Parts: sequence; C-alpha cells; structure tokens
Amino acid sequence: MNPANLEAARGLVSASYLRQGGEALAARQRRVKALLSSRRLPEQGWDEATLDMFIRDCSAMDSNNFPGNVGVGEREGRLACPAVARRHFGLAHGVGRSGDIAAEQPKAAGSSLLAALAAALAADALRIAGLVEVGPVAVLPLATGMALALSLMGCREQRPPGADVVIWSRVDQKTALKAVTAAGLTPHVVQLVKRGDELVTDTQAISAALASLGPDRVVAVLTTSSCFAPRAPDDLEGVARLCAAAGVPHVVNNAYGVQSAATCAALTAACRRGRVDAIVQSTDKNFMVPVGGALVAAPRSRPALVAALTGAYPGRAAMGPALDLVMTLLHWGAEGWRQVLARREEVYPHLRSRLAAFAAGEGERVLETPGNPISIALTLDTLEAAARSARERQQAQHGTAQQPQSPDADAPGSGASPPARAAGAEGRAGAQSGAQGGGGGKAKGQGKAGAGKGKAGAGGPSGDRARAVPDATFFGAMLWSRCVSGTRVVAPGKTQSVAGVAFRNYGSHVEEPYPHTYCTAAAALGTTKDEVDEFIVRLGKSFADFRKKCGASSVPAGPGNGVEASGQGPQEGAREGDGEAAEAAAGDQVDGA
Repeated sequence: MNPANLEAARGLVSASYLRQGGEALAARQRRVKALLSSRRLPEQGWDEATLDMFIRDCSAMDSNNFPGNVGVGEREGRLACPAVARRHFGLAHGVGRSGDIAAEQPKAAGSSLLAALAAALAADALRIAGLVEVGPVAVLPLATGMALALSLMGCREQRPPGADVVIWSRVDQKTALKAVTAAGLTPHVVQLVKRGDELVTDTQAISAALASLGPDRVVAVLTTSSCFAPRAPDDLEGVARLCAAAGVPHVVNNAYGVQSAATCAALTAACRRGRVDAIVQSTDKNFMVPVGGALVAAPRSRPALVAALTGAYPGRAAMGPALDLVMTLLHWGAEGWRQVLARREEVYPHLRSRLAAFAAGEGERVLETPGNPISIALTLDTLEAAARSARERQQAQHGTAQQPQSPDADAPGSGASPPARAAGAEGRAGAQSGAQGGGGGKAKGQGKAGAGKGKAGAGGPSGDRARAVPDATFFGAMLWSRCVSGTRVVAPGKTQSVAGVAFRNYGSHVEEPYPHTYCTAAAALGTTKDEVDEFIVRLGKSFADFRKKCGASSVPAGPGNGVEASGQGPQEGAREGDGEAAEAAAGDQVDGA
C-alpha cells in the first residue's frame, strides 16, 4: 500500500483514518529504508509484522513469485507443497550462482538482497560481540565442520605446491579433525600440556612442528577457541605470532565462542598482533537458529580468504540459514543482541557457584579452569569410588565381578540403531529384574525397566550376581533420563580412532590419563538461571541414585547438594519413567558433533 494507492482509497475510508494508517505503514517503511542504508543492525528489534512484511516483499521480488511468470528452465523455483512454500516464504531459488556463492542470482533479486544483508548484519553482530577487527563475512549453508573444511581448502589454494599438512592443537571433538581429512589434508596432532587442572596449548610444540615440517609443507595451523573443560581455548595470540613469523595461514575454530566476551577479546588480540586468516563459527550455537549454518569471518587486515572461499563454493546455496539469521538479528536488534550476550555472561558465574556449592556437599570439586569462559567441569571421583567398592564387594562375595554397567556399547557410533539400543537395554533390565524375582523363570516383580522382557534369572545367590555395577560413564545416561541434556561424562582409559588417528584417553584431550573422572556443563547462549537451578536439583538426584545402584550410602540432604529440593520439573518425568532401560539407551553423551 503506497501513497498513490492510499490516495485512491479516499472516499472508501475517511481521509483521517487513511492518513493514520498511512503513517503506520510509513513508519515500517522507514525502518526498512534505514536498514538498507546503514546495513547494520537496527538499535531496536523489529516487531513481527514489520519483519514479516519485509521478508514477503523480498520474496515477491523473486521470479518464481512474479505474477504471470512463465518458467521454461530446469530450475524455476517450483514448490509442490504449500506448507513448504509457507515455511520458506516462497524463497525457492537459493543464493549465489555456480561460480560464486556471493554472486547475485538473476532470477532472485529478493533472495540476493537477503543474502547480502545476512553477511552485513552478521559482521555487525560479530563486532558488537567484541570481534572488532572483523572484515568480510561469508554466511554458509553448512555446519561448522564443513565450513572448516572449505576454509582449509581455500588456504591450500594459496599455499605452495606440495603443501598438505594441517598442524592441529588437539581437542577431543571429532568435527575439526574430520574437516582436515575431508579437505584431503593430513593432520599433524600437537598434544596439550597440563597446567594445574587445566589443559593448555603447547606453543613450543607447534613452533617445533612448523620448523620440522617446513612452512612450505603446512597448509594452515588450526586452533580452537571454544571447547569442553578442562581444556582451555588455545593460546590464539601466541599461535598467531608463530604463524605470522612463519608465513603460514591460521584458521580458528570458534564454534561457539562468539557468545564469550573473553574469547572475542582474545581473537581480536590475535588479529592485531599476529596472523589470523579465518574465524569459523556456528550460527545455531551463537545465534539460536536451527542447525545448518556457519559464518566464516576474515580480519580487515587479511580479507582474501573469504573471497577465495565464496568463489570456490560449487553451485548455488540454500537460502534457509541466511534467512534464519537475518530474521533473528532483526528480531533482536543491536540492543536485544547485547542483552542476550550480557545474560549469558551472568549465567556463567551462577552455574559455577551452584556447582561449587553442590560439589562441596558431595565430596567433589569444580576443576580450576580459568581460561575457559563457557564450560565447567565437576569431578565424579566419589561415584567412581562407589562403583569400584561395589565391584570389589561383588568379587569378594561371588569370586568374580560382573562387567561394569556402561553405556559405551550403546553410545552413538556403536553401529546399533537407537531402537535396537533401547530394546537391548530393556532386555538387560528385564533380565536383572527377573533375576531378583526370587524364583522360577519369570520375574515376580514388575520393575519399571520392563520386567520379564529379558531372560529371567534363577533367583537365589545368582540373582545378586546378575546385577551389574554401573561405571561412572553411566552417570551421563542417568542425567539424560531426567531430561538433562548437554552434559558430557568423561573417564580416563578410552582409546578411539578418529579419521584414522588413534587417541588414548579420548574425551579428556590428553594422551596421559587425566587424574579425574568428570562431567561438564556449559553456560551457553540462551541458558537461564532457572535452568541452572533445576539442573542442580536433578544432578543431586542422579548422584543419590548412582550411589544407590552401587549399594553405597547416600550423602545426607543438606544445603548446597541439591538433594533437599523437590525439583520435579514439568518435563523431568518424561525419560525418568523409562527407568534403567532409558538410562542404558541414553549413552554417555560424549559429544562428537
């Protein structure tokens, strides 16, 4: 409805009413004009009506939405399902062209406009978060791992012939290592060093690797700026100085580091005092949008890699991740984005203090990891000791001990599908219930884990022998059964091969056994203090139940240990009602994504 149409409406509606309605429309249009002129986040977030109007106007600019358009090509933005068309606002053409993801798409002026705005607004949001040295930004319809692989491929194009190695500071999370091998490159793993509880970058070992391999053989050094405690983010400035001196590219895996002011400050210092070629971050972890997007940012002083990356992207790209990001950033505005970041900074000390108080009541402690501003680790040493004592008692009573009850066999990557893992767990639980039934081939008690669905035991002494003692990694499954997601339980001793590289003590970031079994929790963007408080309650219940499974006495309820609160949240019973079967099927939740 433009001014000419409003004028034409005179006589249908009173002029005063039309004028008032026109002023409201003009106010929305001024917001759009200001956005297109400044190409920065509006200070105040947009209301939903303005946002919807803007996106639909852009959609109407794409050829598949032209009135009377006749499409005779092989790709004309046709959408068969109306629900799909609504979900995507009719934006069906994607962005970019076959030669460049950042190029304009002739059939889609509206989509091209939104894609360009996504890059501009993302850069502004990164600067507001503290990455003040950021220059060009590419918004990719790829999650972090593939964005890292594409960045490394871009680095390779700029290196001498024969360069094929990526020097990588170890972090026990599969994505970065798989990105290296997916790019057709060879990882050179540099181990961390332990400083107190914290695991930190061995810059001397990285320097030695650069010298022994020779700079011309190295495609890039890949560092990490957001990770699970007790690992700390890498020494970004130290590595950046090494890369500048050696003339070697430096790529930073900043998967969820945008939300931390300390991490952004470290990245800014690295850009100013050394060499950084690309900073890669996830859109879902930092901006609360669906999984599937990543930002690759280059410093203002070294913008070349982003241009090389967008030019190397094969084919067009999906519009979804860029659209999600634009809508979310306009919804927040600069003020809302700053508030979201500030609330996360407030949650971190709250989580740490609540965990410290809980640990004191349980005989545990929070590991000292001052370099990690997002993730916190809590020891599980008393649970490990309870499980060990239970196995020793079992050994003394029966001459042998059952294998520890562990979710490892059922963990993601074991090869069993989730239903198969759940069925297997239920069967084991039923066998245990039957064994405790006291007689015959059928369980007398109907245990909540599904009595009788496994093979019942014969009762008597053999019934005690059938009860497997859980190991500490089973604690993660117990939390999952109480609808606590995101925790990560790590015990020393696990050997795993990732992308052809063998690691000892995988999960704890070090070759030598870490001296504690522990679980981690993160004060991530969007986490609330209420969620932290409820987590502590459910953590206390899980501690008590684990000790009960081990036949150990529970720590008495009291201030700080979380056991005294009722804490039955609206969702807590959803998985808890499945009992041991749900716990066994849940796995140890070591995050490999």
